[in-house]
Amino acid sequence: MKLTAAEISSRPWLAALLTQPVLARLATANPATLQPHVVPVWFEWDGEAVWISSFDSTRKMRDLEGNPRVSIVIDTADDAEHIRGVVFEGTAEVISDPAVVALRSTSIYVRYLGEEGARKPDPASWIVDPENRIIRLAPQRIYIWGEG
Repeated sequence: MKLTAAEISSRPWLAALLTQPVLARLATANPATLQPHVVPVWFEWDGEAVWISSFDSTRKMRDLEGNPRVSIVIDTADDAEHIRGVVFEGTAEVISDPAVVALRSTSIYVRYLGEEGARKPDPASWIVDPENRIIRLAPQRIYIWGEG
């Protein structure tokens, strides 16, 4: 089923899924070879966009330089009969502004590691790493499955 971002809140299971610190999978494609690349990522949904922290040296970032179109899937399986999920598609924006990178990275790391965990040396150093970037996807298309 196709949705808009505004319709997500009308689906309690979906709104709940997007608040949980589960892994998303980000799909990019090499602009020269068109080879798909899918990686697990930490994310944050703000009601309008998906935010992901990444580093310039990664393949996903190199792919985005020449082909900013992405897909992100987030799914869950309560049991074999209750498999549900969402796919976000669209054109990603890469943000390098240090203030935005620090704000969003911190929020994402706290979401997955808690306040104390995000203050440990490794996550704390990632936030200010000069290679750290934020990927923002305001989806143009949203598809869900398994509502029941």
